[in-house]
Amino acid sequence: MTGPGGHAADGDEPLSPDELVGLELRIDAWLARQLEENPVVEAVERDTDSGERRWFVRVTGEEKSVFSVWFHLQQRNLHLESYLMPAPIERAGELYEHLLRRNLKLHGLCFAIGAEDAVFVVGTFPARWVDDALLDRALGSFYVVVEQCFRPAMRIGFGSRFRG
Repeated sequence: MTGPGGHAADGDEPLSPDELVGLELRIDAWLARQLEENPVVEAVERDTDSGERRWFVRVTGEEKSVFSVWFHLQQRNLHLESYLMPAPIERAGELYEHLLRRNLKLHGLCFAIGAEDAVFVVGTFPARWVDDALLDRALGSFYVVVEQCFRPAMRIGFGSRFRG
């Protein structure tokens, strides 16, 4: 994000190595509390092999019984994403129009087409903005979006195979 005159907007400055470690520890602590206190958080795993700051949060839903939200902390941003569904096998244009129209009502998240044309829900937040309240809102927003959108999207993209 660039502010007036081409200067970095608030929240866009990269975190120092010490700030990154501090935020990483805060995210670890927040996720540990979620695992302990939040009934929809089934598991939390940390990616320790890649050298990146990534977490995988398994969430239990009703419309989509289980899904994961991936947290990826970078020097400037916290990127979150969740796999919603595979590429549609029918009525793709109708599905993408449906999702684009739903994007207008989302706050901080959006639908995107990812690898193998699968549909994802994604959000990116400036790392400097990340605190417990933002993490709470983000996880809650992912839960609501997946729960509200999974079944209608599957009915459009897999109507002849998806019943229920």
